[in-house]
Amino acid sequence: MKKIGFLSFGHWTPSPQSQARSAADVLLQSIDLAVAAEELGADGAYFRVHHFARQLASPFPLLAAVGAKTSRIEIGTAVIDMRYENPLYMIEDAGAADLIARGRLQLGISRGSPEQVIDGWRYFGYQPGEGETDADMGRRHAEIFLDMLRGQGFAQPNPRPMFPNPPGMLRLEPHSEGLRERIWWGAGSNATAVWAAKLGMNLQSSTLKSDETGEAFHIQQAAQIRAYRAAWKEAGHTRAPRVSVSRSIFALVDDRDRAYFGNAQEEDQIGFIDERTRAIFGRGYAAEPDKLIEQLKTDEAIAEADTLLLTVANQLGVAYNAHVIESILTHVAPAMGWR
Repeated sequence: MKKIGFLSFGHWTPSPQSQARSAADVLLQSIDLAVAAEELGADGAYFRVHHFARQLASPFPLLAAVGAKTSRIEIGTAVIDMRYENPLYMIEDAGAADLIARGRLQLGISRGSPEQVIDGWRYFGYQPGEGETDADMGRRHAEIFLDMLRGQGFAQPNPRPMFPNPPGMLRLEPHSEGLRERIWWGAGSNATAVWAAKLGMNLQSSTLKSDETGEAFHIQQAAQIRAYRAAWKEAGHTRAPRVSVSRSIFALVDDRDRAYFGNAQEEDQIGFIDERTRAIFGRGYAAEPDKLIEQLKTDEAIAEADTLLLTVANQLGVAYNAHVIESILTHVAPAMGWR
């Protein structure tokens, strides 16, 4: 069995060929797609966060809205760039959104990815400390966030408060019990996956990672997942961790599918996250259901993960993307043993 959700980057463009031509279109359609996915029996609605781009950015209003309109589906991010975040204010946002969703939030966080602007986090008022890199700063923000999620009091109360206080030091409110165990780290390397395991975070491994061995992407990703699980066990955590991978997977069941994705690339790609880091990008899958099933059986990382996030082409509209999700749930998941 495997949890299956969708992951939307939330692109919009004023092009007449796009069904999402504005930020309002993307936000409202994201809510509608989450509702549709829940009705289809999918397990998760996840959203990417990018700053300074015509894509989804500030996640918590959207997560709260989806939480209010749905009742069962997991609601998450993949991922929030912690270099941009005030960890304490984020605690309040996350707690409120999780309470609205009645404990269904699954927050993916990370040190970020290639950006639209140079050092965008500086415009948000953040800069690395002495001897830190921006990645170090992102991980430091993450550690503060994780610590504050425990809900322990730390702030000295005013002796003459406006409203009565509970006894002792004060914590950030609202506090959502259990959210700490539903934080995921988007790891781009084996080392950061091990670091995430030590801190008790679940693992999100996306469609790109540092090219550490020169092997096929899915083999490197599977090795990353195994290293993460070994580190989790060594750390002595008592609960079972969760691991997700994301993939572009399209079952070609009608002429629309063939027109959109019949010529999709089917090989890994090599690129650079920055001037020093060579990255490998995972292939997409697009084929008739019977062929697609055989291709997916060879993907070692999908086999290792308990959660699969299907990347959706959100500019094609809610109805088409609901069809894409339904095609996987109907024609592929049962044959793969995911349902």
